[in-house]
Amino acid sequence: MLVKTYGSAIFGVNAMMVTVEVSVDPGINFTMVGLPDNAVKESQQRIATAVSQYGFNIPGKRIVVNMAPADIRKEGSSYDLTIAIGILGASGQMRADDLDKYVIMGELSLDGGLRPIKGALPIAIEARRQHYKGLIVPADNAREAAIVNNLEVYGAHNLKEVVDLLNGEGDLLPTVVDTRGEFASHLNQYEFDFADVKGQEGVKRALEVAAAGGHNVILIGPPGAGKSMLAKRLPSILPPLSLEESLETTQIHSVAGKMRKEDSLIAVRPFRAPHHTVSDVALVGGGANRSRARSRWLTMACSSLTSCRSSAVRCSKSCDSLWKNAA
Repeated sequence: MLVKTYGSAIFGVNAMMVTVEVSVDPGINFTMVGLPDNAVKESQQRIATAVSQYGFNIPGKRIVVNMAPADIRKEGSSYDLTIAIGILGASGQMRADDLDKYVIMGELSLDGGLRPIKGALPIAIEARRQHYKGLIVPADNAREAAIVNNLEVYGAHNLKEVVDLLNGEGDLLPTVVDTRGEFASHLNQYEFDFADVKGQEGVKRALEVAAAGGHNVILIGPPGAGKSMLAKRLPSILPPLSLEESLETTQIHSVAGKMRKEDSLIAVRPFRAPHHTVSDVALVGGGANRSRARSRWLTMACSSLTSCRSSAVRCSKSCDSLWKNAA
């Protein structure tokens, strides 16, 4: 029996739909094709142990898993749930009628629980664009993905909840987030406030001018003078994020795996402080295009403030590298 489930691959800060085709036929073998990396290939052991916790099993037959498009490399452990549901559906252990309506992503632990994944927000955006009815993700990613409207987002804690949902059973409800209300409620919740600074009137005046005009700032002084302390508080006097900027920033942090489970939107400008010995490649990114969003400090600094504790010459070289990289 052939069953298709649907997942997603992350490229940069965008998602691309992946069709997972599972065929269960007479014979003995387990084959996975479609350019999976080692983490995806290892899912066979995780899935076998996880499904057994709820009375299911991997059938002793010939199982072929194809991840299409086959010329795109599939990375990470977030396909565990997609493949597991496909195997259970193809082997007749659960209903497969509604599998084409959902995008399913999640990493399985050995006890059948679901671990959080990276990139839940861009996956949700792509799922809505492709007109899927819903998205099933681990509970830790539910609020992050639920800021996308016109899409039912289900946050499951374990494999059994997902199976029950697709069988039309259980009581798992969609996660609902008021995007504009969430944005407004977190708009000015800064960890460090510029109003906390006492004294330093000259530096404060310079930072206020830089914030008003959108200028760069170089703070020079001995250790302990307050350079980092002042820089951390500069975002609190910058113009607030627009909703569009907030969504873009959240999308980047989602791909990088920097979102907390209680967060749905990043509504304040993040502060980034790379080490003063950071290399040009680490700062501006390098390697394959699909990994740059996760590797470069300046991508993570989108709509935010980056503080580089270094010399003026070092900062100038870093800026030169950025312009060469963007050219």
